[in-house]
Amino acid sequence: MVALVIIALTAAAFGAIAWAVDKHRAMFGAVLPAGAAVAASLLVWILTMAVGLNNDSATAWMPWILSMLVGGAAAWATAGFVGRARHQHQVERNTAILQMH
Repeated sequence: MVALVIIALTAAAFGAIAWAVDKHRAMFGAVLPAGAAVAASLLVWILTMAVGLNNDSATAWMPWILSMLVGGAAAWATAGFVGRARHQHQVERNTAILQMH
């Protein structure tokens, strides 16, 4: 259970960092990349435990490291994709409004 808490907190921290460094962070909330990171990392942890990667001492590190890496990647991808997409949509909407007048 401690492993889940540590992995979730690490993934949430990666999500907060991804939100903080994104230049389009005004387009989405701070919880979005953190939530995506936590969900992805815990899903990977559950899958790696179900496969049995923690049973052998040579592969016991894989659920920890893979979960944190996937969580960080999910945070960066969510922040980058959502921020750019919403910014582009906002620019198109503002351009359309300005062309009307």
